[in-house]
This record gives sequence, C-alpha cells and structure tokens, in this order.
Amino acid sequence: MLPPVASRFIAGESDPEVLEHARQLNQGQVGAICNKLGEHYHTRERATADAEAYERLVADIGDSDLRACVSVKPSQLGLFVDEGVFRANLARVVTAAEAAGVFVWIDMEDHTTTDATLDAFEHHAVERGGGVGVCLQANLRRTPEDLERLAALPGKVRLVKGAYDPPADVAYQDGNAVNEAYEECLRYMFEAFEDGIAVGSHDPRMLTLAADLYTKHGTPYEVQMLMGVRTDDQFELADSVDVWQYVPYGSRWPSYFWRRVLERKENALFALRAIAGS
Repeated sequence: MLPPVASRFIAGESDPEVLEHARQLNQGQVGAICNKLGEHYHTRERATADAEAYERLVADIGDSDLRACVSVKPSQLGLFVDEGVFRANLARVVTAAEAAGVFVWIDMEDHTTTDATLDAFEHHAVERGGGVGVCLQANLRRTPEDLERLAALPGKVRLVKGAYDPPADVAYQDGNAVNEAYEECLRYMFEAFEDGIAVGSHDPRMLTLAADLYTKHGTPYEVQMLMGVRTDDQFELADSVDVWQYVPYGSRWPSYFWRRVLERKENALFALRAIAGS
C-alpha cells in the first residue's frame, strides 16, 4: 500500500490509480505523462514484463477520453541487458501506442546511455513520422550538437537541466553554467525547431524565457513539471500554455519517493510534517 506521505509524488501502484490521477489533472487542463516506475533492469524477464505493462496501459488510455501519454526508461526496457532487447521492447510499446493514438516519451538516463537512446528515438521518429519524444539534458556538453541532429526530425524534444551526476569532462558542474547552457539550448530550439519543444523545468526564469521566445518566434511549445512540485503553478500556467505533469506510479516507488524528498528542502519539510502528524 502506498503511504499517504508518498501520495504527493506518486499517483498510486496500479493502472486504474494513475488513470484516475490523469482524469483529475485533465479537469484542470493539465495533461498526464504516465511513467511506470522501474529502471536498471538486468534481466530480460523484468524488462519484457514492463514492456507488456506499457502495452496494456496505452490500450487503456486509447480506450479512454484522457489527455495522457506514457514515458519509458531505456534501462527499464532492457538497455542494460542488451541494446537489442531494449530496441525490441521499445518497438512493442511504440507500436501499441501508435495503434491506440498515444504519444510515447523516451526518458534520458545516465550519460552512457545517450547514444543508444537517441538512435532509438531517431529510428522511430523517422519510421513513424512522429508520435515519439526524447529527453535531452542541458548539463551535458554534447547537447547543443544533439539538438542540431534532432532539429529537423518529427517528434518532440524535452529539455531538462539534468538530474544525474556525470563527470566534469562530459558535463557542466556549476549551477550557473548549467543555467546558461539551458538558456542557450532553449534559444536554439525556438529558433531551429518548427514544433515539438517541451520545456522540462520548474525554474521561473526558464519558464519566462520560454514565454518570451514563443512571443518572438511563435514556435509551439509545452511545459512539463513533476507531480508534487509547484502543483498550483501547473494549473495556473495551464491557462496560458500547454502543461503536462510527469506522473510516476507503480510498486517500485520507494527509491523515487526518497529522491524527490531529498532533492528539495521544501519536499523534505513536507515529508517530515506528514510523518510527524501521522
């Protein structure tokens, strides 16, 4: 059972629970990006099981009237088992999602997975003419070149600052440098992309920049935020821009929950108050 203290950041453990959360978001004009928690699998069986779970989820979304999509992690679909396993499982999910009319995001993980992730995204984006998206991390030094590679492709690109801790030779370590890199990447995207920009940020500075760039260039974009972070702002923003919430769910919630609690002081205070009051 999901404890109440975790329900701020995780929608539940089952498909019906995440779909109900999506329905509630939709009432406030916010879309749902459903992510079944799981990563770093080292057996084909676990990766295949999650691929099958995503097939069922996209079918349920397709049969509903929900504004919802899914987001998968390469290591969840078997990248650490073998790249061929990842490719096969991703193809299963994307094929099922295409049949159901559901969009698929491919998350970006540790920097060592970047090439395999981008290759898989490019394959499906070109083969299917869109219907898929990928995440890029502004803290990686290579990201401007990756954006140039992806600019002309169908599909979408989500830009985030980067939640992993890559070495200094491949990534910026200073927070100011990461912010500058994010801003430069965002400027390039609004100038070079025709569509498909997702601003993955809770930073008001970046959200303001995105709005200014939209006014200047007219390039369509959306904002993506995490469940449990600046929730009121998400609904307020939805009055003026397309907003999507990243919604984790599933039985493997403990590690994700503690990452969210520890990354922001206000999250830790929330958890402490909830525990003290329980």
